[in-house]
Amino acid sequence: MKKRLEPIRKVGLAANSQKTLSRELIQRAARLIRRSGREVFCDAATSQLAGLACTQFGDTRSLARHVDLLLVFGGDGTMLRVGRETAGLPTPILGVKVGGLGFLTAVQNPELPKALESIWRGEFSIDVRTLIEARLCNRPDAAPQLALNDFVIGRGDVFRLIELSVHVDEELLTHYRCDGLIIASPTGSTAYSMAAGGAIVSPKADVLALTPICPHTLSNRSVIVNAHSIVSAKVLSRTVQTILTADGQVQTPLEPGEVVEMSRSRHAIRLLRLKGSAFFGTLRQKLHWSGSSL
Repeated sequence: MKKRLEPIRKVGLAANSQKTLSRELIQRAARLIRRSGREVFCDAATSQLAGLACTQFGDTRSLARHVDLLLVFGGDGTMLRVGRETAGLPTPILGVKVGGLGFLTAVQNPELPKALESIWRGEFSIDVRTLIEARLCNRPDAAPQLALNDFVIGRGDVFRLIELSVHVDEELLTHYRCDGLIIASPTGSTAYSMAAGGAIVSPKADVLALTPICPHTLSNRSVIVNAHSIVSAKVLSRTVQTILTADGQVQTPLEPGEVVEMSRSRHAIRLLRLKGSAFFGTLRQKLHWSGSSL
């Protein structure tokens, strides 16, 4: 985690425009920011959602380029979208929770005033989270896809197993017959991968987790590999639709015989962490483990 020393004068607000419940929270945040003598900026969709009169930018990436801090209102899905859109930019991001369980959103609604006061005093650190990328080897002109949590190679609407041949750094790992395969970053280890039986990985670990979904061979288990490895998956299925999904949001149909290579990306995002917050403490609280204060 890295300390940020530059003063925060310009604060951007970005939200899930479908969550109208966040309107009052965004308006409240804008008032608190302005009372502190700082400037408020929004992307166009968030400004329209909250009815805010402020400097607007057409998209989240443009907004993030012009502010010192980006507040994101929504759940983990909103954070994942914003993470991909702002990948590689130095602007720190703070997630404000609107919805249910979330590992990427750091602040609850009632905590917002106190959280902002802590930020103005510089009582925070920066947590760098690296993304992962996927390249479609049969489509050399296609741009690499990015994901903060995971890539999933899964089946379409037909309830049949897909078949994949998976190599790690050109060494055969195995042939999977399964509902799908999750390739998760440490950040994504607490998402779909965890639900499918994969290990929880510290965000400081430089690894990737490969977790099969309902494998036909019950001895198939989650495998942890070096993040700098290249994980190559070839679609062996001929009659079942196979789909590559990034962060559960961006889908790309795959053809029989197509090869997808996945690895650590050179792009990262920077999550702002308030003083006193930590990964294992979040785990205990979110998952109601022994030792939690909740």
